[in-house]
Amino acid sequence: MNSPISLPDMLEVDAQPYPFRFSPGHTAVIMIDMQRDFILPGGFGETLGNDVARLAPTVAVARRLLDWCRASGMLVVHTKEAHAADLSDCPPAKLNRGEPKLRIGDPGTMGRILIDGEVGSDFVEELAPLDGETVIVKPGKGAFYATELGRILSERGITHLLLGGVTTEVCVQTTMREANDRGYECLLVEDATESYFPQFKQATLEMIRAQGGIVGWTAPLAKIASAKSIA
Repeated sequence: MNSPISLPDMLEVDAQPYPFRFSPGHTAVIMIDMQRDFILPGGFGETLGNDVARLAPTVAVARRLLDWCRASGMLVVHTKEAHAADLSDCPPAKLNRGEPKLRIGDPGTMGRILIDGEVGSDFVEELAPLDGETVIVKPGKGAFYATELGRILSERGITHLLLGGVTTEVCVQTTMREANDRGYECLLVEDATESYFPQFKQATLEMIRAQGGIVGWTAPLAKIASAKSIA
């Protein structure tokens, strides 16, 4: 029988706007929407006119974050934005917004756009969940809305969250704000998240850590990986 993982009682990260302290045993990493439809050419992100190449570099960083959290024995949660095949969970306000080349549910190069079970809605290969890791399928931008995430975190005694994923200003920030309102202490991993618009990412980072960390903390992965054990 394998010995249980020995977790440090408390770690401290050199974060902004001030050090972030967390207990790995009560912390989860939430990797948000690292799906082919958002990251790869031919997916939904590109059909909206975005340069998906901007998101590619964050995949490797996100993988290193997951590996670090797994080695630390932390709860790992993956989310994906996807809908039922009949679109019953996709409100008209979302389905019909704008004038994209393809809409949610339309056939694309990787199957129907953002439909659960299609190739495009699944995770990029490098960030595929491991057996036993939690996967949340969410119909909205935030990971708490119409999902079991809150219950899962509560049952595991989670109090702190590390977040990465795409895009920074939409699904990542929405989830972080939802978590903040629910009392979770949150840190966004700066280089494990990305946006199609660099100015939006920068503005989001600044909003999160403004006013003494009104939404939470931010730090690059290197700072997290070098977190110090404290009494």
